[in-house]
Amino acid sequence: MQISEPTIDLEKAKVNLETALIPWKELQRFFAAGLAIAVAPSLDLVEVAYQFSIDNKEQVQQWLQHQLIAPVSDLQAQDWYQQDSEVWAVVVKPWILVQIPPSS
Repeated sequence: MQISEPTIDLEKAKVNLETALIPWKELQRFFAAGLAIAVAPSLDLVEVAYQFSIDNKEQVQQWLQHQLIAPVSDLQAQDWYQQDSEVWAVVVKPWILVQIPPSS
């Protein structure tokens, strides 16, 4: 089954609305459960969330292989916690995808 372009755009818009800037400290329980996934700044967080939501295993696997997405490491989590960082986050059950916002 092929998804039509307007449907894709609508789904991506929905994902975009569910994306929020949130303090990393509020996501500690998801990190502790191994559910926090770091998304490289070079990727579009909404696009990554969309690909997760449609279960595009091939694309997700490519990102994993190229280390563009990965479980948040202990070092990342510690740095973000100590720096009181905010991250862009979106839930794609069971995952929480997070991305550090670009520097201002």
